[in-house]
Amino acid sequence: MISSSTSAIEIRGIHRLKSVLRRSALLMDIESVRKFCLSLPHVTEGVQWENDLLMRIGNKMFCVLSLEPESNHCMSFKCTPEKFAELVEQEGIMPAPYVARYHWVALERFDALPERELKSLLTTAYELVRDKLPKKVRDTLSTDSKKSVKASPAPQTPRKQRR
Repeated sequence: MISSSTSAIEIRGIHRLKSVLRRSALLMDIESVRKFCLSLPHVTEGVQWENDLLMRIGNKMFCVLSLEPESNHCMSFKCTPEKFAELVEQEGIMPAPYVARYHWVALERFDALPERELKSLLTTAYELVRDKLPKKVRDTLSTDSKKSVKASPAPQTPRKQRR
């Protein structure tokens, strides 16, 4: 509770602190990004190059999380050419090493983007890669999802007894 003797400077400081706390609650970390990516259909994960966690759809990567604390970026992902141009202008975001020509960006830290925006960008990355998969792979993925739906039995309704 703010008393009547609280100065305007103290009130602004309290509001600023609340704002920072709200924003920090909306930031993602490596585990929340991992969980979000794995919640997307047919996503697999795997460690490659000894220190990178890859998120893949149809064995094609759409997001890479760095497991090395000394790295100059914490994660990278694919985006559209337009979004790539927009994102690399922001502080804390740079063209991803080795794959920038394919419109991949790298985040220097997780707080470079708010949670909602990062989730949206990761969904777009997933869709960009999924939509470019060969038809045969896409068909296999859709067949697998139909099989999993068929595998879960429908709820049984009690049968009427014959007389």
